[in-house]
Amino acid sequence: MQHVTLTLLIVVANVLGAGMAFPQALRLARTRRTDGVSGVWAGISIAMNGWWLVYGVAERLWGLVPTSAVAAVIYVFIAVTIVRVDGGAARRSTVGRLVLGLGLGTAPLPFLALGGWPVAGIAIGLGYGLQLLPAVIAAYRSRELGGIAPGTWIMAWIESAIWVVYGVVVVDPALLVGGTSGVVFPTLLLARLAVTGHRPFRLPARVTRPAWSIG
Repeated sequence: MQHVTLTLLIVVANVLGAGMAFPQALRLARTRRTDGVSGVWAGISIAMNGWWLVYGVAERLWGLVPTSAVAAVIYVFIAVTIVRVDGGAARRSTVGRLVLGLGLGTAPLPFLALGGWPVAGIAIGLGYGLQLLPAVIAAYRSRELGGIAPGTWIMAWIESAIWVVYGVVVVDPALLVGGTSGVVFPTLLLARLAVTGHRPFRLPARVTRPAWSIG
């Protein structure tokens, strides 16, 4: 019975994990609006899903493989779309943020070299929080949030909660750490949307967004 339950959890988590980026990709394709969408987030998401894919193969956690592969492809689409939508100086800035995100996504590499996959797995789990943090920062700092798809973050929350349960059962620290991050950060972003929705808001007159801020 437990095996059947775990199998069902993995199936649901894979469906949600593979599809969670789809609402965001669809919203970008339909509206061509990128406000509130973080380029750094897209870059890190590509890298981290690649890490989860390799980690799943290395540790024989096959349930991670399908969702990571499909999600990586969707995040590539999101990255390409926001680059194509933004023009001029904004496009150069977006490309720079994507490259920054990809660079940050290499963070587990030294842990893999020093301690192998068990240590790298924990770093990958922590990296999931790193993946989501730029999106949360961008949402809290953006004047408009019309580019954000709430469905992506609701699915991320549910998927992460499932991986926490699965991580407890199989005693996998990487899944526990990553799943916990995946519950906390979507909660913060959804709370931001719940408070302001997609209505524009104004920062105080003396507060400006610095050019180096993550978004």
